[in-house]
Amino acid sequence: MAKGLGKGISALFPEVEDASKASVQEIAIKECRPNPYQPRKTFHADAIEELKESIIQHGILQPIIVRQSIKGFEIVVGERRYRAAKEAGLEKIPAIIKELTDEKMMELALLENLQREDLTPIEEAEAYSNLMNELRITQEELSKRLGKSRSHIANLVRLLSLPETIVAYINNGELSMGHGRALLGLKDKEQLTPLVNKIRSEKLNVRQVERLISSLNERQPVKKKGNPKKDIFLAERESVLRDHLGTAVSIHRGKRKGKIEIEFYTDDDLERIIELLEK
Repeated sequence: MAKGLGKGISALFPEVEDASKASVQEIAIKECRPNPYQPRKTFHADAIEELKESIIQHGILQPIIVRQSIKGFEIVVGERRYRAAKEAGLEKIPAIIKELTDEKMMELALLENLQREDLTPIEEAEAYSNLMNELRITQEELSKRLGKSRSHIANLVRLLSLPETIVAYINNGELSMGHGRALLGLKDKEQLTPLVNKIRSEKLNVRQVERLISSLNERQPVKKKGNPKKDIFLAERESVLRDHLGTAVSIHRGKRKGKIEIEFYTDDDLERIIELLEK
């Protein structure tokens, strides 16, 4: 089971009980369709081939879960087994038929992949974002439903605010989630592309990237004469808020009033920050 997921599918969704307690039926493979809400976009051919050989030798040990549709059945859980069984030339597959809403299908498909640690960071982030939009719930509510920490969900969803090319590099494994999180902290966004090119060409690890970004962020324009140095108290408060909110924070004090600037990257990130401020 994936780290941070303390609950299984049956615990989070009682309507999908253990296969041993449910009625298993043999249904025609040609009547099955892939889950339209499947968060995993890539199914590796070698893994399907391996599962196919196992099915040929031992059969399908665990039934898939489907729901009835106008044309046959939609797969809720078990798309890899379905694909491998199809490759193995099976005509029928054991299945448990359930009545589930679109929302439940989305949740179950995501949860199954999370438990198997099958998703890329981007696929996981997109699944979280889609679920929150479809269900109209906050990151905090989603974390409770899935058994994942809110900070884990927030950190992943923030990756989607990076440029599409960088998101693609993370999705195909050229950059890690750690690289992505470090890149979010770069203040001058115009330096993102050359920095990513450097990371890829020199194969920099996350620690090296973090140090490089820290160095780039410290390179501030030359200040005008007479521009006072930031009060050490304000700098310390900025640091506290930055650690608490998980984003860049700037405090500015004027002669009569001051202001606090808090950066956010997406609507979900804004919601996360507001939730923290309300506590």
